Amino acid sequence: MQEALQLPARAKPPSIELEELRGISRTVAEIEWLLLILVLLYLAFGGPAKEDEVAISAALLFYAAFVMSFRYANFYKRETRWKIAIETWAMIVFITWSLWFTGKLASPLLNLYMLAVITSALTLGKLTTLIEVVLIAACHVLLADADPQQTLFTLRGIGSLFAQLAPVLLVAYVTTMFSADIRYGLNKAKLLSETDELTGLYNTRGFAIVADRLFGQASRYKRAISVLMVDSDNLKQVNDTHGHEAGNRLLRQLAERIQAELRYTDVPARYGGDEFVVLLPETPSKGACDVAERIRDSMAAKPLLYDGTSVRSTVSVGVASFPEDGHTMDALVARADRALYKAKHEGRNKVVAFQPE
Repeated sequence: MQEALQLPARAKPPSIELEELRGISRTVAEIEWLLLILVLLYLAFGGPAKEDEVAISAALLFYAAFVMSFRYANFYKRETRWKIAIETWAMIVFITWSLWFTGKLASPLLNLYMLAVITSALTLGKLTTLIEVVLIAACHVLLADADPQQTLFTLRGIGSLFAQLAPVLLVAYVTTMFSADIRYGLNKAKLLSETDELTGLYNTRGFAIVADRLFGQASRYKRAISVLMVDSDNLKQVNDTHGHEAGNRLLRQLAERIQAELRYTDVPARYGGDEFVVLLPETPSKGACDVAERIRDSMAAKPLLYDGTSVRSTVSVGVASFPEDGHTMDALVARADRALYKAKHEGRNKVVAFQPE
């Protein structure tokens, strides 16, 4: 039998979504500090007029306080995309304030808007980035020296505004496309790393991630949860007699039969070789044995058809349940595996629930 799946009893890995947000958050923090440094350098080298230095210094102070409190003082503990959106809006406010006192649209800091756009495009998607581009366009109108209404409602004003915003739009579009391609590639790689290629079920790694979360919930709220270990009784014989392609079809058929007997909340996975593991949330031992019997009956009743030959195949199933059979995911898998070994020893084509010796 396979060795028991090694899942820590206490440590719970954070969700993939939370890990992604934490990585994004670190990138946003670096961009925020870069923005502060650029404005600070402009101030240090005497860029603005003397009478405007106080206003810019105040903006630097307030924005630095915002970043420190929002990010490092647990002002907002949980990482969310809303938090990142608020941070990009704060960037736009800070940049607009700085531009107001450094020459408005003639300011050499005008391109700092690119940092806010890049941050949004990398992290928040197309719609939010478009909203931020519209907000930046409104800031351009505010910063224009001419009458805002004249700027908006003349052909020359509209053309001038579009020319100023064209680089922002281009950067937003290109960055969003790159971000979408990168995210697609990462999701594809993640899917391949957590999915069994032959059956389309979770592999051991993918199962461990999902099972740890579901078992943690069951343990926290004292709810029943069960594990099935399902093993083909005659895969080796099928491989030897009909070839490995027949064996692969048998494994795919077993995966399909298992899925057909499960709820959408249940989690099946290929554990390795001809062995499968199934996690049944909110299911006590009796209910798990009923599911196991349906899987066993389905395999025994419908032989595999291969090259015009009917190939009969059966499975053995071991069952273990929380809390009576173990208080960790690792223990449940190990004891379901022991029950499976007993089913094999007692003649196969059988369901056995774990019983302590």
